[in-house]
Amino acid sequence: MIISFVMASAFSAILIYAIDLVPHRVGLVGGLFYGLSFGLAGIAAAVLGALADRIGIVEVFRITAWLPALGLLTFLLPKPRRE
Repeated sequence: MIISFVMASAFSAILIYAIDLVPHRVGLVGGLFYGLSFGLAGIAAAVLGALADRIGIVEVFRITAWLPALGLLTFLLPKPRRE
């Protein structure tokens, strides 16, 4: 529950960062961001459910426990320009 709260609290900051990357297309970026994030989450839930049926729920939990480590890749994002 705590991890979900932290991830949900970062959602708006990530959206603002995405809008800063394309400032002239705010509606487009916002729509794509929401559509892709919720759409991919639904697909991921189905894939993880199928994987849990195949290899077991405990193994899926072990695999997904490492997914937050991908968040470390955010250090590779470009720095915003100050204008």
